[in-house]
Amino acid sequence: MDEKAFAPLVGSTLVLAAHPDDEVVACGALMQRMQRATVVFATDGAPRPEGFWKKYGSREAYAEVRRQEARRALRMAGATPVFLSSLVPGGIADQELFRTLPAAISALEQVIVQAKPQCILTLAYEGGHPDHDAVCFMASVARTRARLPVWESPLYHRNAEGANVMQAFPYLTGAELELCSECGQLEKKIAMFHTYESQGLVLESFRPDYETYRPLAEYDFTRPPLPWKLNYEWWGWNMTGEDVSAAFRDYLRRERGGQAS
Repeated sequence: MDEKAFAPLVGSTLVLAAHPDDEVVACGALMQRMQRATVVFATDGAPRPEGFWKKYGSREAYAEVRRQEARRALRMAGATPVFLSSLVPGGIADQELFRTLPAAISALEQVIVQAKPQCILTLAYEGGHPDHDAVCFMASVARTRARLPVWESPLYHRNAEGANVMQAFPYLTGAELELCSECGQLEKKIAMFHTYESQGLVLESFRPDYETYRPLAEYDFTRPPLPWKLNYEWWGWNMTGEDVSAAFRDYLRRERGGQAS
């Protein structure tokens, strides 16, 4: 590991994740090197469709399972969890972050004031999950307002042929850093993976020994992240890339007095 290259990420860092388990995939090894890690979960991790939570009895019960898993996982890394959904009236359900941006961003700003991070690490704008795209947008807003450096890490997306791509940016900027963990860090990260029992089949898709990061790219959030069919469009969820980017566009228009950019 190039200590100098990773220096911006290993001080007091706020990890902005969409759901419990995102943080382990994206930075479970790097988190162990951070002097002070605060992990903000933007949604409650529980979608509204019954198929996601049926075996837990209710959506609320499933959300609580995910919160408890997150607490146990972060305890292993010495990180502090913050559940943003609990700070927003009515909460924020999984898949719906882009619909609650004003309240979510306001709550995030409160957390930033309290946590006083030196850096934000979030997920890439890659069309894998609408909530992943939304936290990337939120971090971009925070970068401007709080004047904080923001870095990003990819989780998954579809390429132009519709194939799954895991833990790789759709486009490179030349500023990417790679971290291959081993020994103690890898063992702890795998233990953190296993804490998320409710997400076991999903986590098996990722390499626990590999993480990649870069400074946040200059995205045009008023457009979908990729010019082809996005992953959650392949899944047939109740939103499109245009729906999500339109929410970003509307937020920017309101904040900039009618000027979207």
